[in-house]
Amino acid sequence: MKLHYRVIGNEEGQENLNKKPLFILHGLFGSSDNWQTLAKKFAERYVVYLVDQRNHGHSPHSDDFNYELMADDFYTLVKDLGLSKINVIGHSMGGKTVINFAKNHPELLDKMIVVDISHKQYPMHHEQILKGLNAIDLSVVKTRGNADKILSEFVSELGVRQFLLKNLYWIEKGQLAWRINIPVLSREIYRIIDAIEFDQISVDTLFIRGGRSNYILESDYADIHTKFPQSEIYSIEESGHWIHAEAPVEFYNKVVDFLQ
Repeated sequence: MKLHYRVIGNEEGQENLNKKPLFILHGLFGSSDNWQTLAKKFAERYVVYLVDQRNHGHSPHSDDFNYELMADDFYTLVKDLGLSKINVIGHSMGGKTVINFAKNHPELLDKMIVVDISHKQYPMHHEQILKGLNAIDLSVVKTRGNADKILSEFVSELGVRQFLLKNLYWIEKGQLAWRINIPVLSREIYRIIDAIEFDQISVDTLFIRGGRSNYILESDYADIHTKFPQSEIYSIEESGHWIHAEAPVEFYNKVVDFLQ
């Protein structure tokens, strides 16, 4: 699949600054738009590629959805761009895509940053979000406000609802549509929480975890270091799962320090 992406940091007059490529892969229900602010900051040092994964953002929808396919999509993009020795940031679902990509194509990676996720299997925890999204009938719901009202019956956190509703767009006056492929995400959600199986990945890897998140626990550290022998785990204590939004300065500084 040919993924939609945007490039920041290679504007006219800046092509010959020898900036290294830095790819960013978003998480479940997200899109490249979620990373624009940090991408502009990273673009002072790198050519930043903001990528929409399949069934998200402006990339195509597909009935097929798993990490092998998403890693293959990313591989196709990297090869089409003629790049190698790339740096990549993957958040949550995007982090697992990056891990799968590293499993298959370690030679294409310089360094990778995996944000608040690991390779392990996770318990199902998206049921209410999916119920809420599926409850919004866009043949009836004609405003974002009404969509939010329905979603609030399933998801109490305003910030989470605002994040999810960013996926709504106008296909024509009076008609909303979703950029995320809700039927497929609902059907294949178990593939997103499943473990990624491999022996070891010998790529320089930085895991950044939120201290208030339960995605990477201290009890996971030993297994992570075994599976990723060239890894570091860094905790941003006052952050939850959305580290890049909750602690952008510390996140940026740690990523740059690691990449340099």
